[in-house]
Amino acid sequence: MSQGKVVLVACGSFSPPTYMHLRLFEIAKDYMHSFGLGTIVGGIVSPVHDAYGKKDLVPAPHRIEMLKLSLKSSSWVKVSEWETQQAGWSRTRVSLQYHQDTINKHKSSHNLNEDPPSWLPDDILNVNNIDEPDNLNQMLNGNVSDDVTVKLLCGADLLESFATPGLWSDEDLETILGRYGIVVVSRVGSDPGRMINESDILYKYRRNVIVISNYITSDVSSTVIRRLVRRGESPKYLTDDAVISYIIQHGLYGARSQIKN
Repeated sequence: MSQGKVVLVACGSFSPPTYMHLRLFEIAKDYMHSFGLGTIVGGIVSPVHDAYGKKDLVPAPHRIEMLKLSLKSSSWVKVSEWETQQAGWSRTRVSLQYHQDTINKHKSSHNLNEDPPSWLPDDILNVNNIDEPDNLNQMLNGNVSDDVTVKLLCGADLLESFATPGLWSDEDLETILGRYGIVVVSRVGSDPGRMINESDILYKYRRNVIVISNYITSDVSSTVIRRLVRRGESPKYLTDDAVISYIIQHGLYGARSQIKN
């Protein structure tokens, strides 16, 4: 059953962004359109606040700039700086609520003088850059609210953390899974079905968990890129060349000018 208009939101460190971070959006859009699960009207990458305190988390301005460099060729995924501009770390459910409320407020607003946030999807701005499915009218069928729903886009590692007792608050999980839903792209060696079956909270909201098998497997991660950079080895073809140049230019992750080309 179609879930109407959907914006995919990925939250995380992105220190640095990798090609796989961005591939998740394309995989999810193709899958949801192919199976009539909703029409994707935009994608948002929301990097975490510096106060999150994760190891090797470079300052937000660097992560934002690297994301923007990575997304120059994307016609539908944008970077939201909202989390990084708050007084401290924001819980994922709060970020999802802010982005959904802001999108729907803009859609219903008649104040044309109000500047929209830079991350607002072009489709919401009536630019329509994203490729909508050919059967969109049939999918919506006039029965689905025109409101946009945001869904948390993630890899199987985040789903696994949902199933870990005590790692997430009950309120967070109830809100994220019950109100918004998640789209999970599986990784090598993961078993999302088992995770859902063994977790009471995931099983309760299993209808709001869309699991996608990624058959083009890759173990590329930010950790791998940081390790290569730290060792003076080349991370080429794991992330955008512009991101690599930025890392070297600013000496991030222990980068040295002699990184192999």
